[in-house]
Amino acid sequence: MGHRKHSAPRRGSLAYLPRARAKSFESRVRTWPSINVEKPTLLGFGGFKVANIHVITIDDREKTPNFGKPLFNSATVISTPPVKIIGFRGYEKTPYGLRSIFDVFASELPKEISRKTRAKPPSLETTLSKAQQKLAQTSVLMAIGSVTPRDSGLSQKKPFVFEIGVGGDDIKGRFDYLKDLLGKEVKFKDLFQVGSYIDVSAITKGKGIEGPITRWGVKKKQHKSRKSVRALGTLGPISPAVIMYTVPRAGQRGLHQRLEYNKRILMIGNTTEKDQALNHVGGFSHFGTLKGDYVVVKGSVPGTVRRLIKIRYPIRAKTAKAVEPKIVEVVAQ
Repeated sequence: MGHRKHSAPRRGSLAYLPRARAKSFESRVRTWPSINVEKPTLLGFGGFKVANIHVITIDDREKTPNFGKPLFNSATVISTPPVKIIGFRGYEKTPYGLRSIFDVFASELPKEISRKTRAKPPSLETTLSKAQQKLAQTSVLMAIGSVTPRDSGLSQKKPFVFEIGVGGDDIKGRFDYLKDLLGKEVKFKDLFQVGSYIDVSAITKGKGIEGPITRWGVKKKQHKSRKSVRALGTLGPISPAVIMYTVPRAGQRGLHQRLEYNKRILMIGNTTEKDQALNHVGGFSHFGTLKGDYVVVKGSVPGTVRRLIKIRYPIRAKTAKAVEPKIVEVVAQ
């Protein structure tokens, strides 16, 4: 009994407050990197998490003890159906942040878009002429892409529509690039290559309501020292008579938006080609049979199976040169 005799660091990180449920199952990418490219290009993509597998590669990291030896890697398969560019949007910078000044949509939208909105956009010629007039005050251009889960073999017909950053030197070049891209499909292999790095953003698995022991990693109390073992020893001093936000409390765990940096691309393939061996009998657990394009990235990816994964160029790039990994064997779980 009595007060504690030794000091200890606080339990749990305060870096992700508030640990509340995400408002949507679709993550939001707030920042897009600046890359050096000769031609304008899209900076992001979308896909759906399939499963975790193991990939055995030859370690190509120089000056490491395992250099040149087989390396057992945990990897994640992401289904990447083509993203259709249905429009683009222009923003201008104001003292209060970015403000949308024009929208341009393709003349023919996919029929699945009617499940998202029934509003009909104005004619393409009218919006293009207005956009060109406002091009001088435009500072940011964003592509509007649509990806349908059904293209990956899932049952959902309603598409996901989200903005994708555009990289390039000048606004005029990016504008012409997006104008030519209207109504067309973009594949993952058109933007990224094997061996390069990407950032992934998604909503993590939901765990529900958890106590402070699991949620924050608070140490359990000694047996029979109090009536409770998995509760906090104190909520703070008697004065001021408030509970500080730094005190670990019970609440929501999981279903948070998270962004992970520098995931290396191990494989890019299509199930209709010789890479069909990635599928096994009965398909992947909770996903089914993988159809179409896919990418295998090293390590884990936030979120549960079938959840939307947003991919972008790395904002903290490790290296500018992409070295293709040497794959020995792929072990599907």
